[in-house]
Amino acid sequence: MSCQSLEIRHASHPEAVKSLDTQGLRREFLIPDLFAAGRIKLVYSHVERMIIGGACPVDAPLALQTPKEVGQSSFLARRELGIVNIGGPGIVRVDGEAHDIGTREALYVGMGAGEVVFEVSDGAAPPRFYLLSAPAHRSCPTRRIDASVGRILELGDKSTANERSIHQMLIPGAVDSCQLVFGMTTLAPGSVWNTMPCHTHDRRNEVYLYFDLAPDARVFHFMGEPQETRHLVVGEGDAVISPPWSIHSGVGTGAYTFIWAMAGDNQDYADMDMVATADLR
Repeated sequence: MSCQSLEIRHASHPEAVKSLDTQGLRREFLIPDLFAAGRIKLVYSHVERMIIGGACPVDAPLALQTPKEVGQSSFLARRELGIVNIGGPGIVRVDGEAHDIGTREALYVGMGAGEVVFEVSDGAAPPRFYLLSAPAHRSCPTRRIDASVGRILELGDKSTANERSIHQMLIPGAVDSCQLVFGMTTLAPGSVWNTMPCHTHDRRNEVYLYFDLAPDARVFHFMGEPQETRHLVVGEGDAVISPPWSIHSGVGTGAYTFIWAMAGDNQDYADMDMVATADLR
């Protein structure tokens, strides 16, 4: 049996989403069980043609295969790749060169790179590599991203339960990329709200990955048009595809961490169409 699988998700019109029940919403937008021991699991979203994945090496290295859906002889022939480790320490080999990637560290791999292989550093605490790939039209250098790389924003307040630290990891001016942008938001103890007041940005899609949740903890992720909101109940390691027309906000039963990633017409983090909380329905 192959150690890699790929699932297709098609783009959805907002009018069609209004008619979906809970299972329909989860089928279209939620990505559960992304991290499976000894496997690479990929989801190909037709929203910006982003590929979202999880790679969990255990006993043997896992090489990233090239699915038919990318239409090229190699995965990165016309794509770029972001890799964020949310597990124990691991190794990513790019064209044979080893990159040690610790917990909450990342690696950016530019268009045109060859073989990508995922390995374990410590068998007692295997890595969980979160994969994000978008089409690219220019090549940028491969670069390791740790806590010293990028920008840190301290936002929110305890009084509104949204005190949080945002690490802009792959961001213009810090690490060069073609169109992919991502970062990590960590909520302070006692804070539970993310991205509220909320926004949309019709120029880019977004994907959220929630982690650092206790087994019985959940996040209520809000989505949909501002006047036609819906929600998804998500747990540890679940990802959500957010189309450009949708809000993307959430509240948890406790503090948590999430990785946000975007691709689209621009890389401007501040390009948001804000929505007043009083206007939500």
